[in-house]
Amino acid sequence: MYPSLLGWVIIGLLAGWLSGVVTRGGGFGIIADVCLGLIGGVIGGWVFGLLGIHFYGLVGSLAAATVGAVLLVCVARVLTPRHW
Repeated sequence: MYPSLLGWVIIGLLAGWLSGVVTRGGGFGIIADVCLGLIGGVIGGWVFGLLGIHFYGLVGSLAAATVGAVLLVCVARVLTPRHW
């Protein structure tokens, strides 16, 4: 059974927040974190699929979304200019 739209938003929010914590930053703001988490879920699912890792349920979806969001945040931080 797949999560509802609200479920994906919650997973995206959690994954975006976790990616900000893991990458030692405050994130990019709530809307950007949710977007990064949702896009990260797609990226994480793709990466997990390439590696042959299968995930199920809320915990698996959250793990895949967090891995993808962390990758996405790292790329975004490299590509965005820093303001000192």
